[in-house]
Amino acid sequence: MLRLFSTIFVFCFALNAYNQNQNISQGNIFDGEPYLVINPNNSQHMVIAWMGFTVGNQISIRTRVTFDAGESWSPIETIPHAVVGFTSADPCLAFNNDGYLYLSYIDYNSTTFSGAVRIRKSIDGGLSWENSIEVISVSADPGKRCIDRPWMAIDNSNGPNQGTIYITTMNAKGVTNTPFNPYLSRSHDYGQTWEPWRYLDSLYYLAGDLIAQPMPFPVVTSSGEFHAVYPSYVPTQNIFPRYILASSETGGISVYHQQVYAGNNSLNDTLAKKGYVLISDPSSSDHLGFVFIADIYGDGDVFFIETYNNGDTWSLPYRVNDDPVGNNRMQDMVWADFDYDGDLVVSWRDRRNSVDTSYSAATEIWAAVREEGSSTFLPNFQISTMQVQHNDVLNESGNDFMCVKYFDDTLSTCWGDVRDGSMNIWFQRILPNGEHVSIHQISSESLFGIEIYPNPTSTSISISGENVLSYSVVDINGKLIPVNAVNNNKLDVSQLAPGIYFLSIQTSNGTVQKKFVVE
Repeated sequence: MLRLFSTIFVFCFALNAYNQNQNISQGNIFDGEPYLVINPNNSQHMVIAWMGFTVGNQISIRTRVTFDAGESWSPIETIPHAVVGFTSADPCLAFNNDGYLYLSYIDYNSTTFSGAVRIRKSIDGGLSWENSIEVISVSADPGKRCIDRPWMAIDNSNGPNQGTIYITTMNAKGVTNTPFNPYLSRSHDYGQTWEPWRYLDSLYYLAGDLIAQPMPFPVVTSSGEFHAVYPSYVPTQNIFPRYILASSETGGISVYHQQVYAGNNSLNDTLAKKGYVLISDPSSSDHLGFVFIADIYGDGDVFFIETYNNGDTWSLPYRVNDDPVGNNRMQDMVWADFDYDGDLVVSWRDRRNSVDTSYSAATEIWAAVREEGSSTFLPNFQISTMQVQHNDVLNESGNDFMCVKYFDDTLSTCWGDVRDGSMNIWFQRILPNGEHVSIHQISSESLFGIEIYPNPTSTSISISGENVLSYSVVDINGKLIPVNAVNNNKLDVSQLAPGIYFLSIQTSNGTVQKKFVVE
């Protein structure tokens, strides 16, 4: 969220169910708030975006791409600021049906309160990005700063609003002008222009004056209906704080509201990451799930509720974490996702194995899966393979964050935690029974002494660099393409059709992926 930070590195790691996670680069700089997306047309194609510290340039959004499910990763792409001296935060990624990838984020100056939510499009799967376009200005709502935590959802249905991009925002911290409102911005032309923003709350479903940052979390169902959940606390509307569902079948022109959950059991700890997640079941457009943190049993637990009738009625809360009830161990930092066949995963930061009882307890990353058609979750399993001790950097807003995607019965997960006193981002693929899949480092910058030339080419590609062990070529869809080697560091590409390809280069220090173009 709208903050400056002071350290950077990102990597993924190789491990099995019994190995300890390893810090490959041994860096001591900050990376934060990672977001992971998987191409729905190619499960091997993943993109991660995060906030990374750049010396002299404050925080920038950085991205990295894999076309082989994490076996190799592209070089880091740093997103330039709209104005020199700006800083960036809160990345979010989404694909549309045409294969375009979108990145939304904040780009702003916290001193002058200038800037905006911006969006960029990539036509090559995240390897490069077009110029940014303003979505909503920090001063769009006079007296407010309406650009914090921009979440994005895209209509990939075949309905009348197919292709519509929705971005929701809230006020930044420090705003005192009430009421506080959730915001919605929309584009119907691939992000080129944006409709006038609107409030998501309404007269009888106001977010109110008591919740300073009523963050809306959006989804679009497989039938094309837009939904977003935001918190509300207006005692004259309900004696309890509530979560409200704002929905639209008209591309955001008209919005109707329903109550999702009400209860006086939100977690009182001010440091806990009490975010919530709304998810839509691709196999059933009327099936929505909502995951949140509450202290119904006396400490912070992960709860899941759902609706099978498009939000008209919701189930009772289901406690997902299966450690002993009321054991005074707080869970937080949730995420969730449906697989395309209706299987469900919920993940969170867990403290069950700590001797401490507070937010500052040592933590691990855990998850649970519920198979489609079942009313209960399978036993919890641990994603991370080591317990991480607390560091005060986690007390800051947004410094720890996670994201999980469920595709082809495999979980792909990234999260932020602190090891050896530094803030890092970790990535892992894992099966729903807790068995780790082969994981590889997101190559450190030390690998980028590897170069290829000429590029573009129509004849051959040469590799320059030390400790090259082997290499392979894939096309933009992740398909392995056979090529002939001229010698150890040169390959013949004269038989390849014109287009974009990727050279995956294995070295003794790790694996790096390079893009090249055949003319």
